Amino acid sequence: MAKRTKITHTNKQSPSQRAGLNVSRGSLLMKKIKLNGTVFSGQGEGQKFLDLSWVKQQIEEKLGFTPYPGTLNILLSSESAKRRKLLEKAHSTKVCPAEGYCSGIIFKAFIGTLECAIVIPEVAGYPRDVLEIMAPANLREKLELVDGDGVTVTVNL
Repeated sequence: MAKRTKITHTNKQSPSQRAGLNVSRGSLLMKKIKLNGTVFSGQGEGQKFLDLSWVKQQIEEKLGFTPYPGTLNILLSSESAKRRKLLEKAHSTKVCPAEGYCSGIIFKAFIGTLECAIVIPEVAGYPRDVLEIMAPANLREKLELVDGDGVTVTVNL
């Protein structure tokens, strides 16, 4: 006769789950991180950067899409700004600059089911509570976003 095993389910979340991380059980390798924030208007620097031919070429080669010339700017919540620090230690892809420009690190990401990517400019003093998101389409139009709207970005690590 087969022995019965009692299975108990709990709704308790691990510290990594409470932090918005998806981690495989028994694995030390993080797979995804969720970052929350509010849409705000930037200064147009993302558009200037993504309009450069060498940037477009690298994004196409490294991410597999041609970026819309502009980024969606997100002001991260205080909790997400803390989690963003994890990106600095994660494996990333780098956009290598032409002379006179800064480099940036990029990560594939999703907003809902829409594929996108985040870019973190490697510039001294760049705000740690700001996230710039690029995609093949204008994210404000595609997602019908306006300043002040909340957004959750799932970043693949």
